[in-house]
Amino acid sequence: QVQLVESGGGLVQAGGSLRLSCAASGRTISTYAMGWFRQAPGKEREFVAAITRSGRSTNYADSVKGRFTISRDNVKNTVYLQINSLKSEDTAVYYCAARINGLLLQSLVSRYDYWGQGTQVTVSS
Repeated sequence: QVQLVESGGGLVQAGGSLRLSCAASGRTISTYAMGWFRQAPGKEREFVAAITRSGRSTNYADSVKGRFTISRDNVKNTVYLQINSLKSEDTAVYYCAARINGLLLQSLVSRYDYWGQGTQVTVSS
């Protein structure tokens, strides 16, 4: 069993930056693919970014390409999401997720096995 805890969210002005962290415990996530998702009020949870277990491959939603960067530190058992050039439409609860099959990148919510509780990101215009 893996426990995931997100942190780093907050209130930021449009154009600003945040770095979200996802700390894992219970077991190492070095063999897991990891993903970030977000959910805005009244909307479904949507894919943001994913990274393979090695960190060599990543994938992003079109809406965040060039602004968001996913990375991982398997020694620290932590995954990060660097968010730059924030827009009001980025306001959402951001969730970290782990997928046992660490070789493939996945953008579907249903393909992930473990989830954190989320961290709120609010962008003011």
